[in-house]
Amino acid sequence: MKAIVYHRSSSGETLKLKEIEKPRPADDEVLIKVHAASVNPFDSHTLRHSLLRRVVSSISKLKVTRPGRDVAGQVEAIGRNITQFKVGDEVFGTCNGAFAEYACGRESAFAIKPPNVSFEQAASLPIAGLTALQGLRDKARIQPDQKILINGASGGVGTFAVQIAKTLGAEVTGVCSTKNLEMVRSIGANRVIDYTQEDFTSQGRHYGVIFDLVANHSFSQLRRALTRDGIYIGAGVLGIDSMMKVLTDQITTSVRSPFVSQKFQSLMARLNQKDLADLASLVAEGKVRPIIDRRFALNEVPDAVHYLELRHTSGKVIINVDQAR
Repeated sequence: MKAIVYHRSSSGETLKLKEIEKPRPADDEVLIKVHAASVNPFDSHTLRHSLLRRVVSSISKLKVTRPGRDVAGQVEAIGRNITQFKVGDEVFGTCNGAFAEYACGRESAFAIKPPNVSFEQAASLPIAGLTALQGLRDKARIQPDQKILINGASGGVGTFAVQIAKTLGAEVTGVCSTKNLEMVRSIGANRVIDYTQEDFTSQGRHYGVIFDLVANHSFSQLRRALTRDGIYIGAGVLGIDSMMKVLTDQITTSVRSPFVSQKFQSLMARLNQKDLADLASLVAEGKVRPIIDRRFALNEVPDAVHYLELRHTSGKVIINVDQAR
């Protein structure tokens, strides 16, 4: 089968399309015939920093041996302990090596794809959708009419966050660039701030929740924009180039946050089968619309990752594996 692999060359590590052996599912795994996958910042960072791959592999049961996590496709084969799925089921979820014609993943990492949700839409959901859902519903516990701000509202997580916040009844302010103002309004934001023209921390407005996907403001600046008992949730640390800056910011927040009335929290989405199903239901019911920026074929994955690295995407970047068939 064709798959994207990590390839070490004289100029450093790159991504390369190769012919490799088709995987076989373990007892607790399903083999997926991949129709679509999506690109996340995680894919870029694990390419640029092989140490990150080793760290993630060491603290999780999923070894990061090939790129690609978000996937949607059809069950091709099942391990002997599989009880939830059968051959032919259309599913979506996460796995190792999603940028391929076939991929294996644990049964618990997948959910059934509703018939009226496309493979591309389903592939866009797992990491970005779980981050938005768990951050707003579970961490922030958003209440109806609560004022929240989403910094980075036009990105993969941000476009889901705006829409999920609206389904929870929040009054949403989105922060994005000039070219994305209308798009963010179109998905439900009550108010949109152009960060090239205004700094949301200097406007005198206060928000009950700041959901931050960019991490481009200091602790003191963020405090100015929060209500007295407001909650800050940072889910954008992988968007910062300097790993030292990540550590510095986290240390600063950890040291200072116990002495202020606001809550400062970080977020790493957790794989949850029920939450995957909840996301699919929101899309199937028309309450959430995945925003797809661009589509690439399997052999164009290196270009897709580079495109995401430019950080000007509006929504999700999709790998349409069917184009390679």
